[in-house]
Amino acid sequence: MPEQRSAPNRFARRRAATRRALIDAAQRILAERGAGDVSIQRIADRADVGFGSFYNHFSSKAELFDAAVAEALEDYGRRLDAAADGIADPAEKFGAGVRLTVAMVESHPQLMRVLRTSGLGQIGADRGLAPRVLRDIERGAARGRFAVADPAVALAAACGAVLGLVDLRLRRPGNTGRDDGERMAELLLRMLGLPVTEAHEIATRPLPPAP
Repeated sequence: MPEQRSAPNRFARRRAATRRALIDAAQRILAERGAGDVSIQRIADRADVGFGSFYNHFSSKAELFDAAVAEALEDYGRRLDAAADGIADPAEKFGAGVRLTVAMVESHPQLMRVLRTSGLGQIGADRGLAPRVLRDIERGAARGRFAVADPAVALAAACGAVLGLVDLRLRRPGNTGRDDGERMAELLLRMLGLPVTEAHEIATRPLPPAP
């Protein structure tokens, strides 16, 4: 009887492991080259699973890559939330998120390559990075810290700027400044309405431990 009860659990674990392997393979491919014209067979080979197993989990490559990006950005968002959990001021939390993101180019390059490849397409997503950034902008506006007429437009501007810097650092490792994150945070805080002096002070405060 115990054998019969454990069989479904083993099946569920194997199924979850196969899905995880496909997601991981898709994330590595996105980080290396983008989705491009990669074949399902190549994805299955990279995941070390059978070709037929792919269709037990995903109906198409597009569905797999969408899931891979969503999971990567959700993981990224959770890391940033955990790192900035003790920061009460939404302006400081926003600035810390910008600086930690830039720093993750060195500490988590694969994740940042996925972000560079697919981040803009996720601005309207309900999971991952974008809703967290939008939350912080809206909280800052509600508390009078930010002066923004449309938080969604501010989100698009902030995400585009940060992704541009992430791309620059990935393409030019070692040739960008250590304080790039501070400079970007200061610029974006000024864009959101903070005075120059305050934006600079917040952007140069000690950071919480990196996620």
